[in-house]
Amino acid sequence: MSRVALITGGAIRVGRAITLGLAEAGYDVIVNFHTSKSEARSVASRVEELGRRALIAPGDVSSADDVLRIADEVRRTYGRLDLLVNNASLFPSTPLLEMEEGEWDRVMAVNLKGPFLMVKATAEMLTAAQGQVVNLVDLSALQPWVEHPHHSVSKAGLLHLTRIMARALAPRVRVNAIAPGAVLLPDDYDEEARRRSRERSALGTLGSPEDVVQTVLFLERSPFITGEVIVVDGGRLLGG
Repeated sequence: MSRVALITGGAIRVGRAITLGLAEAGYDVIVNFHTSKSEARSVASRVEELGRRALIAPGDVSSADDVLRIADEVRRTYGRLDLLVNNASLFPSTPLLEMEEGEWDRVMAVNLKGPFLMVKATAEMLTAAQGQVVNLVDLSALQPWVEHPHHSVSKAGLLHLTRIMARALAPRVRVNAIAPGAVLLPDDYDEEARRRSRERSALGTLGSPEDVVQTVLFLERSPFITGEVIVVDGGRLLGG
């Protein structure tokens, strides 16, 4: 029986790369999206071209009702879940003292509550399959990003939640996190911004979504790792 992976925010950017990377590794996939419907259809078509099955699962990960519906669709369609990748995330830039309460709450709901809801809704399937969870954080979980305060706090919370999940779901489910650096820059970055991003890396270069994909696959194949975070940043966190 084929292994099954659910990727939240799996239609665009790094999520899309993870979806395709897991399909290439032999997984049938569930592509969750909130607003990227056409992109979800596109990546699902590509998965099917690779010879794997794809289920498109619309829904807001911060909504308990949507998450339960997604989990029910997975049960009906595949009857199992081997890997959950919590990738869906919001990344607005608002100074701390200018932020409205609603924006703070929305980012926390998607970035932190969403992974909690997804794990709670799928824990039974993951446990039955002796599966695993990979949470996508980023360097803001380890550094104070003042330009993105709510995002940074939510990712720091998700990193700690990863460790709590790892203890709570052990020994049958492993839970880890990945903290990418500059693997896919915003589309509006000009060449000067890209140069600065390269120079912040100890390796003097940018990464790519494929670096994250390979780390997901490494964790997937590493049965003695749980509760850890792997930084994939070319040495940016080293400073200097």
